[in-house]
Amino acid sequence: MKRIFRGSNVPKPLLIIAVLFLTVFQSNGQQNRPSASGYVPVNGINVYYEVYGEGKPVVLVHGAFYTIQMNWGQLIPELSKTRKVIAIEMQGHGHTPYSDRKLAFPTLASDVEGVMNYLKIDSADIVGYSMGGSVAYQLTIQSPKRVRKLVIISSTYKSSGWLPQVTNAFKNFKPEFFMNSPLQTAYDAVAPDKTNWTKFLQQMIAFAGTPFDEGDANIAKITSPVLIISGDNDGLDKIELIKTYQLWGGGVSAGMSPMPKSHLAIVPAQGHVSLMMQTSTIAGYLEGFLD
Repeated sequence: MKRIFRGSNVPKPLLIIAVLFLTVFQSNGQQNRPSASGYVPVNGINVYYEVYGEGKPVVLVHGAFYTIQMNWGQLIPELSKTRKVIAIEMQGHGHTPYSDRKLAFPTLASDVEGVMNYLKIDSADIVGYSMGGSVAYQLTIQSPKRVRKLVIISSTYKSSGWLPQVTNAFKNFKPEFFMNSPLQTAYDAVAPDKTNWTKFLQQMIAFAGTPFDEGDANIAKITSPVLIISGDNDGLDKIELIKTYQLWGGGVSAGMSPMPKSHLAIVPAQGHVSLMMQTSTIAGYLEGFLD
């Protein structure tokens, strides 16, 4: 770890996260080959996508600073055995070029819908992780008919859904924390223009530190079945998470009431990054819920 970050001033929590990113990237980056890939012109930018497998469509929306392979490299081979998997890279991430277009969840959600339009997908199961989960929530609010079932992994629809130490960490992020890190290595490997790295970091850090709230009332109106997957120590406020689940009729005594169509899974001994590495666990939850 010291050798990888020799001479850097990366704080220990960010250093550990970055090394975990690199582990996922190196172990899975060359294993998957999409059956189709390309760019979709939507909302003034070109959004990159990849397609794997055949069957009912499922759209994957990655977390902040991730690429498709970093986030989904272990899961795509499992999902694509029985499903048509569409994975996208959001503005400035991976193959999708940097843009000075203002980052906002409604716009990012519209980007996802634009890719679905281009691929002629009327509705799909949507799976979002971290920042991608917030985008998936917003997509379901904006275009409910496009979302068959919704899976939210370690994410929230409002800033207060995170523990205070997480939101405080967002506010203290600085571009130099990420310089010469494995995250930059992954970015340089696929970004159309590597010179935009610093501008991308500045844009994302500002976005991460901006409070947001997609609205309890809007979330309560979601009629698609929802599966929430959370690590027991992933930075989410579990009291707020339970309140979210209750908006869809969860948290009842199923022996005395009907089983809710939405589900909540708390995975033990997992943090925000390590949760996404529990491939067999997450794949099992997805198979049971989506099918």
